Amino acid sequence: MTKPFSQACENNKNPILSIITAYLAQVESVLEVGSGTGQHSVHFAANLPHLQWHTSDRLVNHNGIKQWLDEAKLDNLHAPVELDLNRPWPVNTVDAIYTANTLHIVSIPLVEQFFTGVNKHLASKGLVCIYGPFKYNGNFTSESNQRFDEFLNQQDCQSGIRDFEWVQQLAEQAGLMLVDDIAMPANNQLLIFKRH
Repeated sequence: MTKPFSQACENNKNPILSIITAYLAQVESVLEVGSGTGQHSVHFAANLPHLQWHTSDRLVNHNGIKQWLDEAKLDNLHAPVELDLNRPWPVNTVDAIYTANTLHIVSIPLVEQFFTGVNKHLASKGLVCIYGPFKYNGNFTSESNQRFDEFLNQQDCQSGIRDFEWVQQLAEQAGLMLVDDIAMPANNQLLIFKRH
């Protein structure tokens, strides 16, 4: 079986790492929600050896993630748990939660469920890092993001680039406050939230 590969992950892993390194300096454990191919988890765990990095995704993606993990052989990188946003999360309390390119893929109810899970499982003073494209005041940040949104809608009418203001509202309802909103390459953002 060929190991899954995402060019987008390859392109954005270093820019993301350059930002999250400082935020996660005092953190012991991170839960990655939606580990996808597994590329981010391997890169971040290798470069942040003080962290215990826990992968998760729907069962359909586990074999691909395991291929990356088996090849990396990192002591601080953990096999994926089955995490479906429709169901209770199979985890205890975590210091930080990281997710990349998920909120525009899952449905609106599942974005809400993501923050329900965050509220339940994030430690006090915990961090949440969310990477991906967003709209601001209903406007796309680029023409390419607008085209991407149209593509997403054609694939699944439940998918689409989310409004930053709505995501921030959900975060606040989950007891989080926005710490930083950082513009990233390819018209993406990295949102950093912290538990009140």
